[in-house]
Formats: sequence, C-alpha cells, structure tokens
Amino acid sequence: MDPLDQSNLLGDCSSPDHQLRRGPDARQSNSTARKPTRMDKTVGIVGLGIMGGAIARNLVDRGWRVIGYDIDPARRDELAQANVMIAGNTGQVARDAPIILTSLPSATAVDQVAREIADSGASRRIVVELSTLSIADKLRFEATLTKAGHIALDCPLSGTGAQAKNRDLVVYASGNDEAIAQCAGLFSDFAKQSADLGRFGNGSRMKFIANHLVAINNVATAEAMILAQRAGLDPRVVVDMVGPGAGGSRMFQMRAPMMVEGVYEPATMKVSIWKKDMAIIAAFADDVGCQTPLFSLTQPIYSEAMAMGLGDQDTASVFEVLKKTLVKPPKSGT
Repeated sequence: MDPLDQSNLLGDCSSPDHQLRRGPDARQSNSTARKPTRMDKTVGIVGLGIMGGAIARNLVDRGWRVIGYDIDPARRDELAQANVMIAGNTGQVARDAPIILTSLPSATAVDQVAREIADSGASRRIVVELSTLSIADKLRFEATLTKAGHIALDCPLSGTGAQAKNRDLVVYASGNDEAIAQCAGLFSDFAKQSADLGRFGNGSRMKFIANHLVAINNVATAEAMILAQRAGLDPRVVVDMVGPGAGGSRMFQMRAPMMVEGVYEPATMKVSIWKKDMAIIAAFADDVGCQTPLFSLTQPIYSEAMAMGLGDQDTASVFEVLKKTLVKPPKSGT
C-alpha cells in the first residue's frame, strides 16, 4: 500500500481541536481538500525515550495501533506494558507501519535508523523525524530515505517531556506538503498544534528559534527565583503570582516549581541533551550571520551544571549553579 496514494490511510486530516497551519512559503496542494472517510490508525515509532514514549502512550490512548522499537530493553518492556506492540528491530517497524515517527538522541542514531529503514525492503513510507538535529544531519537523513523511495519529513517538536505527556506539543512540520497534510490527523492525536512550514529543514529552523528562547527563559527563571528568595518572599507565592502575570513564561510555570522544591528528577529535559541542542543552535546562528548575546551568556551556566554532575538532571537545575554565583552579602539595612 502506497501511503501517499491511498485515501483511507490516515483519514480525515481536519480534527476539531487541531488545525494544520501553513507557513508563507508552503506549497499548495489539492491533497489538503481531500477528506477520506476512515482512518487506518497504524503508526510506527522508533525511539521510545522521554518524548517517543509519551507520544506512543497518547496515540495508544487515542485508538492507534502503535508499533514501537527502542535499543533499550527497559524502554521496550515499559512501553509493552502500555499496549505498544514491540517490534524486533527498526526494519520490522518499517515493514509493518505505513507512517514511522523517529525520536532519537543523536545524529549517529538517526543515521543508523535511516539506513535500517532504507534497507528494510518496505514499500514507500512516510518517515517523520521529530528529533532536534543540525540541518546537515536532517538533510543526510532525507537523502538516505529518498534514495530508497521513501518520503522524509523534518518535524521537530516544541515542548518538554512533561508537555508531551499532556499532548501540549507543537509540531514544526516541513517537507513534502501532501505527506504533511496526510499526517495532520496523526499529529492532532499527540500535539495541540502543527504547522506546515514549507521546504524540508524549515521545521528545524523554527525549532532552533523556540529553543533559543527556552535557554534564556530557563536561566532567567532561575535568576528571578534566587532574587525572590534573597528578598524574603515566599517562593511558592512567587510561583503563583508571577507565572500568570506579564513576567511569566511557559518555562517559568514549568521550571520555577522544580526550583522551589530543589528536585530535578524525573527530568523533562536533561542538561546533557540540552547542551547538545545548544551547540546546534549556536552553530545555526553563526551560519546565518546573527549574534545571540543573551543566548551566549547562558551557555557557561549549562556547562557549569554539567561540571557539577547535573547532566542527568532537569535543566531547571541551573538554579543550583546560580545559587553558587549570584548570592552575595546584602547591603546594610536592606
């Protein structure tokens, strides 16, 4: 079955709580007007970590037959308990699922999975790459799959692992517009919003902008909470009152409570993984010729978190770094 030519493959692309938005350079296609009558709700997921595992659970809850694989036996066992059908390898996922989501931790893993799908012998598949990687890594992924007759989409996600659990994600989709349109129903069952941003790679470009702000807002949250602590304010009241106000942000609302408790596990985004993402953003900014002074100022703070052994902790743990460097004796009478 050709996933692009079968009108019943993914069903109606327009669900009431989800709209597929199109960027200014997105191509127009007659496929966006097509409204198939039924949905073959089978999807494969390669990579069942924090994000992939949460997505798999949400799709199972929404009636999808999810075929998953991860190199970690513990992740496979855990997701099997959540009614995910566990495949023996990536090739089996490719042969059994017309649409495949990949959520992977590194460019090396993405390259390997692309080769395994290409070598699987499966007929044409739509392969949706959700990871945060450099543009060069994504283009290599696309080239491998295109050569094998598949369609690759670059669709990184905006949101943390905690947001993934609540379907509070945004899909930055880019690539073949017909394939993106056919995936809209799938996206709506694990995310709150998706956008067709046009040419392959624009999804990653948008993700870099989003993560640029996340890096700054996370550190800004830690600085503000230390300032509040030094001022003698009840930190829980600060969370309750600042979060909904003009100075609040999604990062403040998510990370400030963790800073108050001083508990950074389970991590919604590990510092070690975040450092990888920050290096990608820094290189991207350099490539397009844009200085990012605020973003650059945050990088040593995340590096110090790694040096303090916080690599497996949530990025909210930058609070512990700033406590060491920002606190000083108050002026007399303050």
